[in-house]
Amino acid sequence: MFDCDGVLWHGDRLIEGAVEVLEILRKRGKRILFVTNNASKSRKSYKAKFDHLGVEASVEEIYGSAYASAVYISSVMKLPKDKKVYVIGMAGIEEELREEGVSFIGGTDPADCTLEPFSLSSFSLDPDVQAVLCGLDLSVNYTKLSKAFQYLTRNPGCQFLVTNEDSTFPSANGLLPGAGAISAPLRFALERDPISIGKPAKTMLDCIQAKVKFDPERTIMVGDRLNTDILFGQAGGLATLLVLTGITSKQDITGANASPIVPDYVTQSIGDLRVVDGQ
Repeated sequence: MFDCDGVLWHGDRLIEGAVEVLEILRKRGKRILFVTNNASKSRKSYKAKFDHLGVEASVEEIYGSAYASAVYISSVMKLPKDKKVYVIGMAGIEEELREEGVSFIGGTDPADCTLEPFSLSSFSLDPDVQAVLCGLDLSVNYTKLSKAFQYLTRNPGCQFLVTNEDSTFPSANGLLPGAGAISAPLRFALERDPISIGKPAKTMLDCIQAKVKFDPERTIMVGDRLNTDILFGQAGGLATLLVLTGITSKQDITGANASPIVPDYVTQSIGDLRVVDGQ
C-alpha cells in the first residue's frame, strides 16, 4: 500500500525511481494499492493524474479519503436516500458522493463559494441535512463554515465528519495547510471532535478490506508521514516503511525529540528499492 503525495510524486513531479519500483513489484506478482488522504480528487480524477505522470494504476487500486467518506456515509451510516450531506470540499468529494447515491448540498455550489458577508437572516436551514462532511477546500470561506456550524448545532443528530485530519499537505513548492486545518475552526467553535475517515483511522482500512482480500502479515504500508501513514499501517497490523521525501525528516525519528511512532523500515526515497531488484 502506497501513499502518493510525498512518496511517488511532489505536485506534478515524479520522485526519481518511483515508476521503476512499481514495475519491479508488479513483475514479482505483488498486489499494489494506492491509499491517499487527498480528498480534492475522486478516484477517476486521481487516475487521470497517474496517467499524466506515467504511473500504472487502475481505478480499483486507488483508495482516497473522499471515496472512503462516501462509502462510510452510504454503507456504515446508511444515510437514507431522502437525507443530505452538507459539504465543505471540492469536486472530488461531490463525485464520490454522487457515485454512492448520496445527496448533498454546499461544496462547489456558486452560492456557497462567495466572499459576500454571511447573514443568518437570509439563511434557511435544510432539515434533511443529517451530516456535515469537511475535506480540503481551496475555496473555504465564512459562509461555508457558518452554514456547517448551523447544521451541526440546529439539526438534531447531524453527524460531524472529516475526510482526514492532515494538518498540512506537500505541494511541489512546499507545505500548505491540509484538510485538518480547514475543519479546525468548526472544531473550535463546536468544542466537538469529528469522526475522521482517512488515515490513520481504521475506517479507511475497513473500506479497503471490504473490496480487497489481503493478509495483513504480508502487507506493507509505505508513506512519508508518521502520524498518518505509519500509524495507519501499525493500527492495521501491517509492516511499515517510511520514506524521507515528504513530510517526515530524519530529525523526526532520531535524537532526544524523536516521535514515539517508530516505523519498521526507513529509506531516503522509494527509488532506493531499485538497488535490491534481482536479490
